[in-house]
This record gives sequence, structure tokens and C-alpha cells, in this order.
Amino acid sequence: MTLWRRLVCVIDDDLSMRKAIGRLLESEDYSVEIFTGAREFLARAPHTGASCVILDMNMPGLNGLELQETLAQTGRAEQIIFITGGATVPSCVQAMKAGAVDYLQKPFQDEDLLGAIERALTRSSEQWLRGLERKEARDRLATLTPREFDVLKGVIAGMLNKQIAAQFGTTEGTIKVHRGRVMEKMGTTSVAELVILAQRAGIARPSSPSSR
Repeated sequence: MTLWRRLVCVIDDDLSMRKAIGRLLESEDYSVEIFTGAREFLARAPHTGASCVILDMNMPGLNGLELQETLAQTGRAEQIIFITGGATVPSCVQAMKAGAVDYLQKPFQDEDLLGAIERALTRSSEQWLRGLERKEARDRLATLTPREFDVLKGVIAGMLNKQIAAQFGTTEGTIKVHRGRVMEKMGTTSVAELVILAQRAGIARPSSPSSR
């Protein structure tokens, strides 16, 4: 699965820095792609898996902070490690507040960069797994009929079958049938599992009528 091909991208206009980082990462068996600038990187299709970007803060054209903002605005999820030879404190604070994993002052130690990369790739892997789980839950949710979806909302709210039946003007037996189909389609065997799956799909757990 492409998720497990962890990719490290290096973006720096300094040739010697690109070469040094590239050699280091290749010696550590990382999959690496090198870019001379932000626009060259943006022309590449997003990597469909865990990835991080080692990004020079100060580059001609689109600088590091501007690229970080562009990625966020377009829904890209690459984890960013900034490297800088002369960034100001406010710039570094802005980068971290915007979600950067770390920033390293040039010249930095190999161990510091490698540690930051592992943190970034771990965060990216966890993010991708959550995304896959969310997609799977939503795909299952899409198989429900409108009435089954209504029953699901009642179940995760903690309502009894008879309460759901009264709400929709039907029989408790009919609700039991719908509930069984919901559990089967969602691939769950308990209300607790159903609640977790619904939350992954983005459905907030509603309050039951008795708790209002």
C-alpha cells in the first residue's frame, strides 16, 4: 500500500545543502525527492502516503512560510520541517503555530534532522491512518437507507427500540429489523462499536430525548 512508502521531500535553493541532505537521507534508506524551489514542488502531484517536507525558510520566489500557507489552503497535509540560516524569531514562531514539526538553524546536527524527520513521518502516518478510517466509515455509512440512517442516529443517542419506534410511528419489531441491518452494514456487533464508527464518519453523538 502506498501509505507505507514514506517519502521525504527536500526543498532548498542551495545546491550544497540539497546534496548534503540528500546523501544523508539516502544513507539512512529514506525515499527522497529533491526540489530547487517551492513552485517546482507544487508542480508535483501530492504523495499518497506518509510524507514530510524539509523546507528552507528563506528562498527566492515563494518562500517557506508562503509555501506552508499554500499547502494549508489547498488541503495538502505534508508535515513540514523548516531549516533556516537566518530566520527571525517571529517567523519561526509563526511556522510552529501553523503546524510545523520543527525548525532547525543551519548548520544543524544530522541527529537533530533525523529525529525531526521521524517525528514528522510518525505524525503523517497517524494522520493518513485516521483519514483511511474516516473514509472506510463514510463508505459504510453510504450503504444505509434514509430510514436506517435515522435508526442509527437513534441508537447512538442511546434510545431504546421502542423510543425510536414511537418517534417514527412504527412498530418496535420494524425498528429491530432496521437496527440489525444497520449493525450488519456498518460491520459492528455492539452499540459501542457503532458509536465509534459513526464518530469516525463525522457524525456527532446526539443527546437522547431522556437527557434533554
